Amino acid sequence: MVLYNFKKIQVVPTAKDFIDIVLSKTQRKTPTEIHKSYPISRIRAFYMRKVRYTQQNYHDKLTQMITDFPLLDDIHPFYADLINILYDRDHYKLALGQINNARHLIDNLAKDYVRLLKYGDSLYRCKQLKRAGMGRMCTLMKRLGPSLEYLEQVRQHLARLPSIDPTTRTVIVCGYPNVGKSSFMNKVTRANVDVQPYAFTTKSLFVGHTDYKYMTWQVIDTPGILDHPIEERNTIEMLSITALAHLQACILFVVDLSEQCGYTIKQQISLFHSIKPLFAGKPLIVAINKIDVIRPESLDPESWALIQNLAEPSNGGVGGVQIVPMSTLTEEGVAGVKQVACDALLEARVEKKLKQSRLTNSLNRIQVTMPTPRDERVRAPTIPASVMEAKARKSNEQELTKEERAARQFEEAYAQQESDDSMWARGEVPGMNSTAWQEKYQLKNADWKYDIIPQFLDGHNVFDFVDPDIDAMLDDLEREEDARMDALEKEKEGRVSDDEELDEEEMKILKAIRKKKQAMRVEDTLGSANNPLPRSIATRQTRNFDTLQAHLEDRGFDKDQAEETVEKIRERSKSRSRVGRKRERSSSRPEESGMTEQQVKKFRQAERSRSRATSLTPTAGSGMKDLSSVLKAKRKADKIFRTRNLDGKKGEGDNVKLNMMPKHLFSGKRGIGKTDRR
Repeated sequence: MVLYNFKKIQVVPTAKDFIDIVLSKTQRKTPTEIHKSYPISRIRAFYMRKVRYTQQNYHDKLTQMITDFPLLDDIHPFYADLINILYDRDHYKLALGQINNARHLIDNLAKDYVRLLKYGDSLYRCKQLKRAGMGRMCTLMKRLGPSLEYLEQVRQHLARLPSIDPTTRTVIVCGYPNVGKSSFMNKVTRANVDVQPYAFTTKSLFVGHTDYKYMTWQVIDTPGILDHPIEERNTIEMLSITALAHLQACILFVVDLSEQCGYTIKQQISLFHSIKPLFAGKPLIVAINKIDVIRPESLDPESWALIQNLAEPSNGGVGGVQIVPMSTLTEEGVAGVKQVACDALLEARVEKKLKQSRLTNSLNRIQVTMPTPRDERVRAPTIPASVMEAKARKSNEQELTKEERAARQFEEAYAQQESDDSMWARGEVPGMNSTAWQEKYQLKNADWKYDIIPQFLDGHNVFDFVDPDIDAMLDDLEREEDARMDALEKEKEGRVSDDEELDEEEMKILKAIRKKKQAMRVEDTLGSANNPLPRSIATRQTRNFDTLQAHLEDRGFDKDQAEETVEKIRERSKSRSRVGRKRERSSSRPEESGMTEQQVKKFRQAERSRSRATSLTPTAGSGMKDLSSVLKAKRKADKIFRTRNLDGKKGEGDNVKLNMMPKHLFSGKRGIGKTDRR
């Protein structure tokens, strides 16, 4: 569980952005219209509201900022010292103090100017008091510019710090640079720390997590430490010193036996003694790394004696220190170092809890009952033989060398492959018990149970002969299918009952009638009812005298009688006005024909009376053939537009003007000055 989540600290704006945010919010959230004709009480309330609202915005934002940043006196000493090393405690507290002081000053300013606004006697004076009050608040915020920038940098750095829980089970890896601390971290945890062949690759604290005994353990990789006085150590080294000083953890001090890190064993032992006060009261493990390069037995006696003296209190060492060899390159002994460190820390934590007075009070109330034997009979635990064999096999494997273990694994894999191949040859799938159902077969001869049944035998499908009644069942199925097809065909042909029998000629006539009905139905669907045309167009497109004569003959008229009737209609339909329409050239001008003035006037009036009549304006439904078509078309149009109107969709005739200037940003009185802060 993480005690502090520094990633939740809100962004600290610059002084200019801070002022713009607050003033813009005041402009948007408060009234903006005032006139000098208003009562003076209303004018005072208008400007007092703006001053109070601005002060409250400043107060809330500054309070949130002070609350988000951790107070050094209230957090764990590890984080307090970490902040002191990274950001300087005095500078940090000074910046937060300036923020707190500015908050109080803004509150006092708002109180003073609200008190003055209560006695404002005109709109101009109230407005000037409001400007003065808000201007002084903004001036105070401008003075906080450097502090706000510093706090923003601190916030960004805090968000990048690793999430370290000071109270959980922790293992701290420390030592000289380039001795293998990050490599050990990558082997035992899920972390991915950068490893390079030069010193001080790790410049900050890195956290990883590992599992041991169904518990999660926190492993911290620290930067390398050099052996010199604490006053000369830089910020990177002080990170390691802070973690060693304040975290109750198991210390894993790594020593490079090969001296490839650039420091001798004597120098590494000297570093151990210089930081030994930081190990007080904590489990300590010394891991001698890089045994793949040089074995401990190959060391010179003087160097090996120095390492052995680390566990001897009489020689300046620390009592209870365990020295464990390992190699992070070949992973030899890495798991053992992890196990020893976790067990030591777990034992220390349990011992510490047992010494607490709270646990002592609880133990006084606990009674442990030991059962007494009821007789002398020995009841040994029953352990299956398979479990005993597995235990023996496991113990034998632990005694084997790495090469022998690899050879045994190869033999087991080879034997398993041979077993799988034999199962495939028998037609079985490896890993599946295909004989489970065959054991339940009831056959005349029990030896037939596991025989492979062929799919084809003597050219016949075996499964066709499984059921002796399969042919009769297939015949019944075919008859049922034929009966269903006959019933469907009868229903399709429209027979009333099975008693009615039609011969072949009657069936042809019936099919022709049905085909004609279908064609008429299609013509009616696609005809003039759904696509009405003007009467004149329909008549001109579909009617002529030949059609009329054929229609009369179909009605029963003789051919001569039909021709006579059509001829009469043709004569009657000729326009009488066309007779004499074409005039002689001499009579085209009445003045030249010798008419008198009175006759010419009458002639002109007669010509005007014979001129073309004015066309009528078409009305709604004038193109329909009858009133029912007009009403039907109107109902369809109303239905279509009703759906569109319910959905609120825009039509093609709608004139839409988007709101390109939101009112809350562009309304209100505006002066001749800058307008970029609205």
